[in-house]
This record gives sequence, structure tokens and C-alpha cells, in this order.
Amino acid sequence: MSDDQALERGARLCVDVGSVRVGVAVSDPDGLIATPVETLPRDVVTAAKNPAAVPTDLAALAEQVVERGVKVVYVGLPRHLSGAEGTASASARAYAVQVARLVAPVPVRLVDERMSTVTAHQALHASGRAGRKHRAVVDQVAAVVILQSALDFERGSGRRPGEVVEA
Repeated sequence: MSDDQALERGARLCVDVGSVRVGVAVSDPDGLIATPVETLPRDVVTAAKNPAAVPTDLAALAEQVVERGVKVVYVGLPRHLSGAEGTASASARAYAVQVARLVAPVPVRLVDERMSTVTAHQALHASGRAGRKHRAVVDQVAAVVILQSALDFERGSGRRPGEVVEA
């Protein structure tokens, strides 16, 4: 689907990729609101032992895409405040390619996630959750922040944000 066509109705899934955990959020079919789903531990052991095997975190994401009828997957792309990309960006890009291979033909798009983790920590603090308890859910909340931003962009522009990831 090109960006100038009407957006297809259906859930959107968002992934906040970290080196240890992956936060997952999903939208309703109309793309109005983002909600947290889960935090998955990164399965780096499977990939290291058998590069042909699908890591458990990626397999779980692919299952979510099918079960929820997801129409697009957004993957947060961490950038420096200047807009430059660093090692975390390279890792997110590589992860997004793996996701794209598993969920094709569902499109995967990289979206700017600057400040999402900071915003997530602020939201958790404002809700009264103790700082030491943030780690368990901050990735989910960051995924919600990223997804809600993408949904707002969709509503405002009539097109999908971010750059398409080629599988």
C-alpha cells in the first residue's frame, strides 16, 4: 500500500527494542489508542547457538501479528537528540529486518523514538510506581509512547510514519 492510499483498518503493533528486553504495544483496529501488551526477554542465546533458529522473542512477535490481525508493525528507532544514529540504532535496524522477514507480507516501519524511554519513566513516576519497579514495564510503556505517536501521525496525515524496512 502506498502512502497516498487510505490507511487499511486493523491493529498496529509496536516494538521498543532494547539490548535485554523488548517492549510490545498494540492498537485497536481503528488505530485510536495504544495499549501495552508485554515485555519479552531478548533471546540472544538461540541466535548465537543456531543462527538459523528463530529466537523466542521474534517468534512471539510473529504470533502476535497473526493473532491480532496486525496491518503494520512499527519498530522504534533510537536516535540521538541531534538526529544522528548510533549503535542502538544499528541494533534496532537489524532487529526490524528480522521482524520483517518473519511477518512478511505485513509491512514493518522504523519510527523515531527519541525521548520515548524518558517519557515512559516520567509517566510511571507520575502514576506512583516506584523507580526500582520501572524496569519490568518501562519497555512496554515506551512501546505505547512510540505507537501512540505513530497513531497520532496517521490520523493527522492520513499516511504511515517512518521508513519501510526491507526484508
